[in-house]
Amino acid sequence: MLNLILEIFVIVVLLYIVGQQVYFMVQRKRVGTELSEEEFNAGMRKAQIIDLRESKYFDSGHILGARNLPYSQLKQRYSEIRPDLPVYLYDQGRTLSTRAAIQLHRKGYRKIFWLKRGFQEWNGKTKRK
Repeated sequence: MLNLILEIFVIVVLLYIVGQQVYFMVQRKRVGTELSEEEFNAGMRKAQIIDLRESKYFDSGHILGARNLPYSQLKQRYSEIRPDLPVYLYDQGRTLSTRAAIQLHRKGYRKIFWLKRGFQEWNGKTKRK
């Protein structure tokens, strides 16, 4: 009986994880555009570049020209981002960028882009504080 309960629990957890991944995949396509490093680099001069990582990670190295707006503060500070300009998001990977893009889209932002593999794969210019 205990084995059956554990098996059901594992199946439910796996279905939840798969469902969440499918949800984010669909939402990503609906709310914005994923950019390769080359595309991100080519358009960033005309965009607002937002680093969603916490300040300590931003200070240890960030994309040149980016400003720090940690994801944990986005709900309170999203108004600091201009809705009339493209918004280029990045984090360490892309999880926070996807979540931030969904939030910004709900607030009326429409020109939302994020770095495909995040800062961990960035080979362009960086700056440290």
